[in-house]
Amino acid sequence: MKFLVSSSALLKQISSINGVISTNPMVPILENFLFEIQDGLLTITASDLQTSMITEIDVESSENGSIAVPARILMDTLKNLPEQPVTFSIDEETYSIEISSDNGRYKLAGENATDFPKVQEVENPDTVDISADVLATAVNHTIYATSNDELRPAMGGVYVKFDETNTTFVATDGNRLIRYRRVDVASDSGTGIIIPRKALSLLKNSLPAENVNVAVEFNMSNAYFKFNNIKLICRLVDERFPDYENVIPAENNIKLTINRQEFMASLKRISIYANKTTHQVRLKINGSELQIFAEDLDFSNEANEIMACEHQGDDIEIGFNAKFLIEMLNNLDSKEVSIDMSAPNKAGLLFPSDMDENEDILLLVMPVMLNNYV
Repeated sequence: MKFLVSSSALLKQISSINGVISTNPMVPILENFLFEIQDGLLTITASDLQTSMITEIDVESSENGSIAVPARILMDTLKNLPEQPVTFSIDEETYSIEISSDNGRYKLAGENATDFPKVQEVENPDTVDISADVLATAVNHTIYATSNDELRPAMGGVYVKFDETNTTFVATDGNRLIRYRRVDVASDSGTGIIIPRKALSLLKNSLPAENVNVAVEFNMSNAYFKFNNIKLICRLVDERFPDYENVIPAENNIKLTINRQEFMASLKRISIYANKTTHQVRLKINGSELQIFAEDLDFSNEANEIMACEHQGDDIEIGFNAKFLIEMLNNLDSKEVSIDMSAPNKAGLLFPSDMDENEDILLLVMPVMLNNYV
């Protein structure tokens, strides 16, 4: 089997799906790309058994066939070749591959394509269309709050609930919770699914800059995303997502409104002096004044700053993890943010001051018990 293709065009396609391949895959053949040619169309698949990505590119070929090509050596070869046509010659008996270019020839050992695991299918799916920018925004707002705790697999992904009037994306790691809702995306399926973090990260990185439509199909086992010439299929997390609505405080009579960038900059400075285990900062709100404190008793480090703010309700002193606050503020783009609170031992709720009419976002962060300051 032989085919001719542009080196840069092929590199672009395999780069878009290379992130699927694990460093030490469970099955050795998954260190390869699966190449399949049918009527001049080259279909390339990468998989780690849980997630698969597929892309397509036109090539010059009068033959059909398939071969598993070592991913790392192919990527490294193409990265170091200037733009030019390259010819792949494959011996279907020995699975040897020869790449011919203007610079020279490169020979590598492929594997039998029939040993490559079949990509899982989404049977009897529900379907919904989401624009690429909406999907990217939803992923960006939630993915960083997923958990790395292997003992709580349900928190290792983003929960997506499709309803007739909206779609809700939720992520939590037990210390913070992000709920992002879109009223311009809806499905009458009423289904809730948990999409793994790795699949969403790959999806986010491969979504195009232009606002194309993403076709989404899903059942209770798998989800399928298709846009341009890219397909992503992933196995869903088969766990029950926590009842997140119950942890959101219903009554919060204390409201702090503050400039987001200035607040985030202050937290970054103050957190340098915080305990490196708890990352605790103390917020003391008194009238229209916000005092931010941090100290590390082990090293006698401490810092404090004072900021102007808008404040409604009682004065309060509450501790938060600065690392979490900074990350949450960094993932918002509004000029101001509000923090709603009720008591020092209850969660705080962050809201951006301005949102698109089609979106609603709530960010919850649990308090850190206050140290004894002297």
